[in-house]
Amino acid sequence: MRVALAVPCYVDQLRPEAARATLVLLERLGCKVSLAFDAPCCGQPMNNAGAVADARAAATNWAASAGVFDVVVMPSGSCTHHVRHHLPGLVDNDRGNHAAQVTFELCEFITGPLGMAHLPGRFPHRVAMHLGCHAQRGLRLGGSSELHQPVSGPMHSLLCGLEGLTLVPLDRVDECCGFGGSFAVGEPELSVAMGRSRLADYTSHQAEVLVSSDPSCLLHLEGVARSPLVLSAAKDLRTMHIAELLEEATR
Repeated sequence: MRVALAVPCYVDQLRPEAARATLVLLERLGCKVSLAFDAPCCGQPMNNAGAVADARAAATNWAASAGVFDVVVMPSGSCTHHVRHHLPGLVDNDRGNHAAQVTFELCEFITGPLGMAHLPGRFPHRVAMHLGCHAQRGLRLGGSSELHQPVSGPMHSLLCGLEGLTLVPLDRVDECCGFGGSFAVGEPELSVAMGRSRLADYTSHQAEVLVSSDPSCLLHLEGVARSPLVLSAAKDLRTMHIAELLEEATR
């Protein structure tokens, strides 16, 4: 199985530790990982902004890069969702379809193709789980409250399997953090208010660590937590990408 690690552009620039942890974790789990994936962006930001020509150019490059691999793994639910559900509409050929079929979010790859629902490891902390909207309602990697479904999914399974980890209950288990890409730019006040609401939910349940499979959500919540307008407890909340947490827990 030829596994490529695809590092989204914003991860490369703003959260490179998530990419490094993903590489170390995959190799620890027995994968031979290639870093030869040569596409800096899947085209999601441009597509969301309506810049279709630019999105198509990025998507075409992405599809070409994915063509030689059996699996492409990304530490991002939102980018995976774009590649799987929108890239074939931008690259309407066999390459586009192949890219959509072989691209996986990290947790779904571990519990799916790798067949590891649980990992041996220890993480003795109170953890709040945030599953991003694209991963939850786009990729269906977790239960949704509006469908009266329980909390579930690949990330939930991997967290629950770690020794010593306490997954804290939340009042609103699947509410948006307020980022939403261009939404945070167009509606900054509402975006920040939503972020403050999420942080209050985490801290009111004495969470020590906030974990997400989407670095964009983490970056947004970290920024809100640094604001003087939030509860002081939120400033002590450790934020981790799921790759960072799993890599630390399985050392």
